[in-house]
Amino acid sequence: MYLSLTSWSLPRCTLREAAGLSTVLGIGALDVGLFYRSALSRDAIVAHPAGQGAEIAALGVRVPSYYHLFGDGLEDRNLARPGTLDANLADLEKVLTFCDAAEIATVFILPGVVNAGQSRADAFEASAASLTAMVALSRNYRATLTIEPHVHSFLESPTDVLRMIERVDGLKLTLDYAHFVCLGYRQDEIDVLAEHAAHVHLRQARPGELQAKGHQGTINMPALFGRLRDIGYQGAASLEYVHQDYMNTLFDDVLSETIALRDIYRDWAGENAEERR
Repeated sequence: MYLSLTSWSLPRCTLREAAGLSTVLGIGALDVGLFYRSALSRDAIVAHPAGQGAEIAALGVRVPSYYHLFGDGLEDRNLARPGTLDANLADLEKVLTFCDAAEIATVFILPGVVNAGQSRADAFEASAASLTAMVALSRNYRATLTIEPHVHSFLESPTDVLRMIERVDGLKLTLDYAHFVCLGYRQDEIDVLAEHAAHVHLRQARPGELQAKGHQGTINMPALFGRLRDIGYQGAASLEYVHQDYMNTLFDDVLSETIALRDIYRDWAGENAEERR
């Protein structure tokens, strides 16, 4: 297990600046996506996946994850929307080619939302059909396809996430405890998902708040790290404090909270003793 930094934590930084900050902070890994000043170009990835991948491979830091949206926002071309599968599969083939060229271990997409005229059960069935086809496609590539269950999706409970994993053979998760904690789930109720994670996001949260300052959150971070170790997790744990107009996450000092959470991990892993002398 190792730390990474999410590029969308630093909305004013270019991609190279974000990579540089990751290096300066002693992290040396950076998740990339389609947001803010560090954004990759979705159109360029789809049009020239191998070339775009080569550019990311030359960034100078490890890149463990790419966050992809098929459309604009959470609803456009989401996995539960009927009629989107063929176009999404065509794009996913390019995305996976890009990830392999960039040596990115995981790509994460969102499971979808409850669309007009749907129930949660309808959205579940439509997304399951999409994911079955997408996971089958991903077996032709090195990159692992994952979904991130999140607030406002149709997958808002650990029980429903486990049902989806049982339905779609080989499905893996990008797991962020915060999305469940803010909805009121206990940490031990979320722990059952850890063994299905191929990527992990880290930030503090508490009931009613997706993101909380470190001293105000309820997630027991050492226990979370211990759970990941106990199940043999070998992937990245990405520091994902954000400054964005989503779920009221505009009011934290992202850099300070990122460093504090980095140090909590280092203390747990026994990596900080020399630095603090």
